[in-house]
Amino acid sequence: MYIEIIVVAAILIFLYFYRKNVGDNSYKFIIKTAQNTYEKYAPYSFKVVREKAKELGQEYTPRQYAIQVAIFGVAAAFISYIYFYSIIWCIVYSVAAIMFIPYLTFLRCRKAYSDFIFEQIQVYTTNVIMEFNTTQSFVKALEGVRDSGVLEQPLLGDVNEMIQMSYENGTIDEAIRFMNEKYDFYVVKNMHQLFIQITKEGSKDSGDALEGMLQDIDMLVESVYRDRIDRNTFYKQFITFGLMLYFLVILVQVLLGKASYASLLDMWYVQLLLHCVIFINTYFLVSGTKYYHEDVGAE
Repeated sequence: MYIEIIVVAAILIFLYFYRKNVGDNSYKFIIKTAQNTYEKYAPYSFKVVREKAKELGQEYTPRQYAIQVAIFGVAAAFISYIYFYSIIWCIVYSVAAIMFIPYLTFLRCRKAYSDFIFEQIQVYTTNVIMEFNTTQSFVKALEGVRDSGVLEQPLLGDVNEMIQMSYENGTIDEAIRFMNEKYDFYVVKNMHQLFIQITKEGSKDSGDALEGMLQDIDMLVESVYRDRIDRNTFYKQFITFGLMLYFLVILVQVLLGKASYASLLDMWYVQLLLHCVIFINTYFLVSGTKYYHEDVGAE
């Protein structure tokens, strides 16, 4: 009873705000409201990674988002119906499932951004070492990498900042500290530490040390790409297994019989248990999805 009242109230509130926007159709009104809310409350980091995902061509098109909304809504409605045989719960779970889409968008964009940053770090470290072998100067090596055109934003801007800080301070310490704090990759810290030792101690056999560093970078890149392949394989199996867990209730209905199962739904604690099963399965899926989209290459 209370759920029906809440649903009706939500519809009335929507109609009220819709009537205040008579000049727009319902589609434009919803899109405009969502965009305004996003611009007001979305974290800056989300905006940055989403823009970069668009540049990389990994952001969904409106059509793909519409398909995603339809799949999530229909799947949630179907699953909730076989659990509760209730249209109200179908609507509630469909809306709840669709509300997860912005979070999944954030995870996907962050993964694309993380992969991009790691590839740029690989380019940065490799090229700085190669330039240093020619110039024997860390700052000149940075300038060579900057002017080569192999770096993109935001790393290009940070390398410019390092060069400016080095000239202003007369030392590379502050510039290296800035870069280490911004990009928490152990390969970056190890390379910078090596350059500090070479610069301050004047090592004569730096070529061997730098060659060893290049080999470490190659090994890191290989392990990261191998980890990506393993993650992709795991994720496909994980999603399949997680979705199958939702349908175990069908096995229960087969064992008990549909009539017996329907009679159990009249008991409030049985419905509570079924809601808990859905919540636990969903948490299991979301946690696995988050793990799959975690940063790569960083400690």
